[in-house]
Amino acid sequence: MSITRDLPNKPLFEAILELRWHIPDEGDPHYNLFPGRLYDSVVEEYPIHEPLPTSSVPQQIAQRIAQHRFRIQENGWPLIQVGPGVVTLNDTTGYTWTDFGERAKKLVQSIFCAYPKPEELRVTRLLLRYIDAVEVDYAKEDVFHFLGDKLKTNIVIPPALFVDVPVSKAPIGFIFHTAFPVTSPTGTISLRFATSTHQDKPTLVWEITVVSQDSNLPSLPDGFGEWVESAHALTDDWFFKLIEGELERGFASED
Repeated sequence: MSITRDLPNKPLFEAILELRWHIPDEGDPHYNLFPGRLYDSVVEEYPIHEPLPTSSVPQQIAQRIAQHRFRIQENGWPLIQVGPGVVTLNDTTGYTWTDFGERAKKLVQSIFCAYPKPEELRVTRLLLRYIDAVEVDYAKEDVFHFLGDKLKTNIVIPPALFVDVPVSKAPIGFIFHTAFPVTSPTGTISLRFATSTHQDKPTLVWEITVVSQDSNLPSLPDGFGEWVESAHALTDDWFFKLIEGELERGFASED
């Protein structure tokens, strides 16, 4: 697999670690105490607390919707988000794996320490996702050619679809998603491409996501470190295989 390396001009939009847990039908009896206790355990690194607009929504309605955000500084990243049944760690362009990986491991330990009854915390899903984006004017440039030439992904639309019909070959929107089983960590890895806009510019976005759920989960919290290292090794390997060549040279440039 690829050796982890930083790119000065990396295309990262967001890196996300997500942990979800089971919520009983009557709601999580420990959630009301949990955000405050979690904040107390991470406040030295994430001192800025932002109650989100959803913080006043009852947990039965706001299940797995973030209600609180803890930042390292005002408007700064990385940050932690907390809601009923969900905690995430998020970072953006300042991301490095060395920093993010250690923060992820500390966060999971903090979650189990802060949850009022950790023996009742039944984790149902772990997710590691990387969202990257590159400017592509898909109204003028053949996005399928870009995928094949720059990202090693060949998708062919039958040419006959555009013969003798009033249809342009240039798509105004595009989404492709595929997933595969994984044995280490046990779960799935998925790849998604989509056209979008970023800072008012047309972009091509791609996401690489590793997910483990229910019986595929490691023993937590002790098994999390091995899980996240294995999940990152996969995402890192796929990312560098996809961008090998012109894109990698551009992302590695200091300019």
